[in-house]
Amino acid sequence: MKALFGLLLFSTACIISCDRPAPKTVVSEVVALDTLQVEEVTRELLFGFPVDSFEITKSRVRWSQSISDILSRFNIDHKQIYELAAKAKGIYDVRKFKAGYEYTIIHDNDSLQTARQMVFEPDDRSYVIFNLLDSIYVQYVEKEVEIVERTIAAEIPNGSSVNEKVLEAGASPMLVHKLVDIFAWQVDFFRIQAGDRFKIIYEEEQVDGKPIGIGKVKGAYFDHTDKEYYAVSYEADGKADYFDEEGNSLRKAFLKAPLDYARISSRYTPRRYHPVLKRYKAHLGTDYAARTGTPIRTVGDGVVLEARYGKYNGNYVKVKHNSNYATQYLHMSKIARGIRPGVKLKQGQTIGYVGSTGLATGPHLCFRFWKNGRQVDALTVDLPPSKPIAAAELLDFLHTKNIVLRQLEQIDFNVNAPDVVLASVTTSGAVAPGGN
Repeated sequence: MKALFGLLLFSTACIISCDRPAPKTVVSEVVALDTLQVEEVTRELLFGFPVDSFEITKSRVRWSQSISDILSRFNIDHKQIYELAAKAKGIYDVRKFKAGYEYTIIHDNDSLQTARQMVFEPDDRSYVIFNLLDSIYVQYVEKEVEIVERTIAAEIPNGSSVNEKVLEAGASPMLVHKLVDIFAWQVDFFRIQAGDRFKIIYEEEQVDGKPIGIGKVKGAYFDHTDKEYYAVSYEADGKADYFDEEGNSLRKAFLKAPLDYARISSRYTPRRYHPVLKRYKAHLGTDYAARTGTPIRTVGDGVVLEARYGKYNGNYVKVKHNSNYATQYLHMSKIARGIRPGVKLKQGQTIGYVGSTGLATGPHLCFRFWKNGRQVDALTVDLPPSKPIAAAELLDFLHTKNIVLRQLEQIDFNVNAPDVVLASVTTSGAVAPGGN
């Protein structure tokens, strides 16, 4: 009777502890995770469970391994596994167990090693409890996410890149993508020069001190080819966007380049010696040398005017952006699926792939630009800005801008500022024990 009472008391403690929102790491070290290993427990709780009387086995899901394969090794029969899978419906699909994902088994410290709980970690933000002690239940728990404000400042030396400097600062590559998106209309990230500099104020999402994502970029500064650009995050008309210090949107009507290119092989000129025709003629476009198959993007929203093959242009697409602007993309290896006259396009949408069709000597894109019905040099055309801050919001924006710019000015290129904890957010996705 005493033993039964002790077991009931222990079971109740386990169930109550499952509701604790923040898991705590309790293993002193991580051993090789490709094979099952017993780890030393240095605290009482693991994922909210008291484990001082049990052993802990931590591993990773192997290729084609199922929850049944894992639990059957810990004295759990098929009936229990079937019941557990049924309880998991609507909480977590057990078919989503994928190779490489971590799991933890809390089991008896005897020869049978009967599993009491299995905890599966599908990502950095959550874990799933499969309870086998007393009542069988499944519980999904989201971890506490801490929002930390970080700053990065760097000058790019010869032979380096923005990506390298961001990674050196310990930030995620996702931050580079955000920075490229913010300054896509001002900075040619394929032509970064030694001496270019940047500063970033951004929010980093962390779990147990480990970065798991990038939140909002509060502000940024970029000194590119001796021109300074500022970006201030501000919500205008209910939508967050980035604006310069005057309140103008950083988003131009067009991308700076229609593809990721190796080099500009030929520029817009009224007189060029044609390598195929062997004579001088006007070249009213910009040639971007790139590998065959490189995706070609429309530089702005618009409607497809033409998408076909021409004797000289090869496979090409022409896009009308508005009453003033149109662009054309020549010598494609193929036109993207679904691209045909009348189709509406979004900026950055893939419309084809680099090739050498038509009158071309090698793989490249000939990019042509029309302004008010006349072909112009795409590299020198003055691109129109998007809508600036409305007059009614300008005063509030200027207040926000002053705070951000002051903070950017205080960031030293040679000194990393300390991180600032902004908030701790716990979004509990927990389901009551035994629930579906």
